[in-house]
Amino acid sequence: MDNVKISIKGNTLTLTVDLSQPGAPSSTGKTLLLASTRGAATIAHPRLAGLKAALNVTVPNLD
Repeated sequence: MDNVKISIKGNTLTLTVDLSQPGAPSSTGKTLLLASTRGAATIAHPRLAGLKAALNVTVPNLD
């Protein structure tokens, strides 16, 4: 995972992204990737076997 922190507190799943980090250009260069789980990340949970989350955070590349 890049710039993503995952936590579970009670019944709430939280994905945290630091928006102050610089983005990396996408393969086309049209967007900057600020954070990514790089596909579906498995999250350990005592009741929900196979829990997964996927996240990409992007902004337009204005350069």
